[in-house]
Amino acid sequence: MANPSLRKMETDLEVNKTTLHNWKKNRPKLFNFIIDSYKDKEILKNNLDYLLEQSKIIEDNISNTKQRLL
Repeated sequence: MANPSLRKMETDLEVNKTTLHNWKKNRPKLFNFIIDSYKDKEILKNNLDYLLEQSKIIEDNISNTKQRLL
């Protein structure tokens, strides 16, 4: 997974690019925590999308089974 763009981080965190560069240089643990949070958010989003897709497939299977039984 790629790191989020600085522009996206600027808008999400409501800070400017200089602040992000300062955090990266002077507070690397904070900066790494932010990057990891974005990665976790992306993983959770992918998992949720997968679960929604699986739910749709199951609902379709249930409706098909009902159709065959009636």
